[in-house]
Amino acid sequence: MSKFNVLWTRTAEQDLESIIEYMARDSVDSALKTLQALRSKASNLATLPDRGRVVPEMKACGISTYRELVVSPWRIIYRTESKSVIVLAVIDARRNLEDILLDRLLYTAK
Repeated sequence: MSKFNVLWTRTAEQDLESIIEYMARDSVDSALKTLQALRSKASNLATLPDRGRVVPEMKACGISTYRELVVSPWRIIYRTESKSVIVLAVIDARRNLEDILLDRLLYTAK
């Protein structure tokens, strides 16, 4: 079985850091368990990058490039490129994806 490199974008790393910092305010143990679960789930993409589903909000628009894994309540959004899996974001599944993407686009445009 071929192996893919799992790469995290700066944005995804920042998402992960924010999640863990927020959770650690209540419980360091819980934050560390969540960190381990998210990192482990993403690293599994090295052997089977298509295991995640196409992001439903994007699929509805005819875009099938982006996939996601769910580690409830978190969504790990990624895409594959050649022999790499690129983790693009880790977001709260309880939030509206369109709002998050719009906020990020507006923020980077400034």
